[in-house]
Amino acid sequence: MSNQSSGPASRQPDSVSGWSLIKPYWVSEERRTAWALLIAVITMDLLLVGINARLNTWNRDFYDALEGRKVYEFPQLMLLFSALAFAFVSISVYNRYLRQMLGFRWRQWLTTRYLQEWLGGATFYRIERDRLTDNPDQRIAVDLDLFATTTLSLTLDLLSTLETLVWFSTVLWSTAGALAVMIGGTQVQIPGYMLWAAIVYAIAGSLLTNKVGHPLVSINYQLQRVEADFRFGLIRLRENAEQIAFYDGMRAEESNAKDLFGRIRENWWRVMRYTRRYSFVLNFYAQIADIFPIVVASPRYFAGLFSFGTLMQIADAFGSVSESLSWFINNYDTLVQWRATVNRLREFRRAMQLPHLKESVSPATVHGGINLHYVGGSQLATHNLTLALPNGETLASVRDISVKPGSRWLVRGPSGSGKSTLLRALAGLWPFGNGSIDAPVDARMMFIPQQSYLPGGTLKAALAYPLAAASFSDEECCEALRLCRLEGWVDRLHQSDRWWRILSPGEQQRLAAARVLLHKPDYVFLDEATSALDTENEAHLYRLLTERLPKEAILSVTHRKSLAKFHRESLDIARPYEHAVAYTRPPST
Repeated sequence: MSNQSSGPASRQPDSVSGWSLIKPYWVSEERRTAWALLIAVITMDLLLVGINARLNTWNRDFYDALEGRKVYEFPQLMLLFSALAFAFVSISVYNRYLRQMLGFRWRQWLTTRYLQEWLGGATFYRIERDRLTDNPDQRIAVDLDLFATTTLSLTLDLLSTLETLVWFSTVLWSTAGALAVMIGGTQVQIPGYMLWAAIVYAIAGSLLTNKVGHPLVSINYQLQRVEADFRFGLIRLRENAEQIAFYDGMRAEESNAKDLFGRIRENWWRVMRYTRRYSFVLNFYAQIADIFPIVVASPRYFAGLFSFGTLMQIADAFGSVSESLSWFINNYDTLVQWRATVNRLREFRRAMQLPHLKESVSPATVHGGINLHYVGGSQLATHNLTLALPNGETLASVRDISVKPGSRWLVRGPSGSGKSTLLRALAGLWPFGNGSIDAPVDARMMFIPQQSYLPGGTLKAALAYPLAAASFSDEECCEALRLCRLEGWVDRLHQSDRWWRILSPGEQQRLAAARVLLHKPDYVFLDEATSALDTENEAHLYRLLTERLPKEAILSVTHRKSLAKFHRESLDIARPYEHAVAYTRPPST
């Protein structure tokens, strides 16, 4: 990152539409495979429509043979049916297989891309910091899966439906013939009247279904949200089980869980009410569709204009046309869920496209933003730095400092004065305020908070984080553990476990120090990183870091006066509207 500006946002997020979510995969590096699979699936859909069309003709011949007691035709018809059925089943199986393959490849590509955008440039941190969206984990793990599979399913089903509609509309138009009706004493011929009846029937059903079921779009959106909130609450309860047990907070947690589930209950009752109305319409529509074509075609049949087999063919063709025209009705609930999923992903995309939403604060805000520049040289320096809250309120002013290689800085100040916020600004995570920060372009920096992150997996992986476990030898890892007085864990170096639960807070802080010894960064920032340790162990770690990292700069945020002897330079962070004082302490004699 050559020059990062964190002032007021200079651009608005790109417009996010449903098409902008769909298009990227089909023009990506996987487009050849994607289009090949899509063409194969569409070809199979065409073959299935052709087989269905041939079965429609077979229906006519079969029922005519039954009506005319043509025994000699029966074996041939059954052999033909067997061949058509075998072809239909075989193509259907592989059609579904390729659909699943294409759907998963699409989901895999989307997941990789969204993970890169979410984790790249600390976007995930800014989304949480600015509270841009809820439950991004669900949107990546669940919504992307639903989006890929449902979009593919709806699109391919719609194409197949259109193919079926064109084919069977032709059959219905030519087979059913025209209906003669008397209008004002004049006989009027209605050509292809069965096709027009199917169209009117489907349009009426679609309009009624949309009117009754439209509220389900927003209800399903809320349902996904409240379900995710409830699941997240339970996960937090499980991850903090010990702390909750110490506080005897079971009643409070039960109350919170019930409140979260209460939102699910309220939303679910709304889902039930509107689904009941929708189900009435859908079931009435389906029941009437079974008898409607025979009723409409019966006048010409009773007039002896076509055989019983032709009547069955017309009824079957009417069913296919009506089913095609009723695609919207039959897929309405899926479309509702798809629309809710698309809305959640659009919201997520907009959040990721806004690097700093809250930089655009009120016009009264005087802060222009903190600019982080990566420059040549070996010193980390601040210039006219002012820290602010997201609402523009001044938090602290920091005099110009220059952190040189091998220097030891102690950052002091009352709670809430902005010490940790200063570290966030140095890391490029806090844009609110004014001034600039110059950081060496090739410098390796490591920020150690009060509670360091420990990933799942082996203890060695936790030590090597964020690098891969193979980046360091077992000997290096064991030495770092011993130096930090964690020799009891050496034998468990390759054991996988949830270390954030097993290790005590003090052991976790010593593990973080061992991680620093392994990585040997150019700059180490310690934010109350030894607060859980006793004075003797804390002094041991600071002596260890001082001896083992003589050329590396260390900047510590702490309240403990006992650590002053390990630092030569000090920075006192003032309260709001007071100045911070930077000075150099004389060397100890």
